[in-house]
Amino acid sequence: MIARYTRPEIGALWTDAARMEAWRRVEVAACEAMEGPSAEELDAIRRATFTVEAVHQREAITDHDVAAFVDVLSASAGDAGRWIHFGLTSSDVLDTALALQIRSAGAIVLRGARDLHEALAQRAREHADTVCVGRTHGVHAEPTTFGVKLAGFAMEARRNVDRLERAFAQASVGAISGAVGTYASTSPAFELRVLERLGLEREPVSTQVVARDRHAELLQAIALAGAGLERLATEIRHLQRTEVREVEEPFRSGKQKGSSAMPHKRNPITTERITGLARVLRGNASAAVENVALWHERDISHSGAERVILPDSTILLDYLQSLAIRVVRGMVVHEDRMRENVELTYGALFSQRVLLALVEGGMSRDEAYRGVQEAAQRAWDERTPLRELLEARPELGLDLDAVFDLGAYTRHAAEIVGRLER
Repeated sequence: MIARYTRPEIGALWTDAARMEAWRRVEVAACEAMEGPSAEELDAIRRATFTVEAVHQREAITDHDVAAFVDVLSASAGDAGRWIHFGLTSSDVLDTALALQIRSAGAIVLRGARDLHEALAQRAREHADTVCVGRTHGVHAEPTTFGVKLAGFAMEARRNVDRLERAFAQASVGAISGAVGTYASTSPAFELRVLERLGLEREPVSTQVVARDRHAELLQAIALAGAGLERLATEIRHLQRTEVREVEEPFRSGKQKGSSAMPHKRNPITTERITGLARVLRGNASAAVENVALWHERDISHSGAERVILPDSTILLDYLQSLAIRVVRGMVVHEDRMRENVELTYGALFSQRVLLALVEGGMSRDEAYRGVQEAAQRAWDERTPLRELLEARPELGLDLDAVFDLGAYTRHAAEIVGRLER
């Protein structure tokens, strides 16, 4: 991932140095778990070092990154280096080390996912009673509250926390099973000893590689989390439109510039960025699914793609979550504008309550529907409050105070938002 979208903590997990350090940890754990090396040799193996530059120089000769790494690390260990990579195959090191990186990345991503959920829940509680228009198909439907709206996003964020927890956990598994996964040069007991040292679970049947459906599941969970962020971002972008202006992204007045040409602009650039980059996550998830079908016990058709999509997806989700948290915590809510927009259709959005009152009064549903539809459209088109039109129809016998009571739409809002505590 480019530096613009990489936060330092998670970016550090995916550097060449970090990747090779994970390889070193696996190689050392394997030597510690085997019976051959002496105590002195183990000390030498633990002290063995590498540099990324030295490995790259060696790889220019071997054309094999793990073999080059083993050569460099073994040379650093002196005579004890003969035990490094003893009985292992490259995938033992690569997949087990990758699990270590995934686990570390998961800790960072999950921290952000939980913070996002809490930020949304906090703003939902704050605005549990803030009345606004609910929209379907982009058109005014009935009143709701901004807190109820945010509670839906918070619940989705909680589901994404759960999905990500499961996905990172099931992808953080290792394998030390040797060529084609038969333990011909090692043993299941040896594998367990190595993985126990690393704190990883075992892939039950590795076929030399850890099955790639695990990584595909992780990328799918990340893509879903990204889709949730995009849904939130899209809502805020719509609510920030000039004609709506119910919510605005945080804007640093006197410092931030919304446009290079038009000083009045306050553009929803952060939520637009979230929307665009979420598409990358979905593309990466598609590539991960393509990686599942390898030839026979293994090939390396997945390898090149994974070196891009796994670091990029975890880095990008971490970045997008940080943007979303900043937007949610700092967004400006224009409650007065929300109330103005409730009145924008001159009471037409109370149409269902009028319909139900007429039906309760004995009118057939179809007759009531047609009459209310005509009156509501007239109110909107002629800019005449629907209540005034109905006041001219005393024969309908409507209790207009009850019909046009906003409290009917908000009376359960606290209960709905309260479900965030469960």
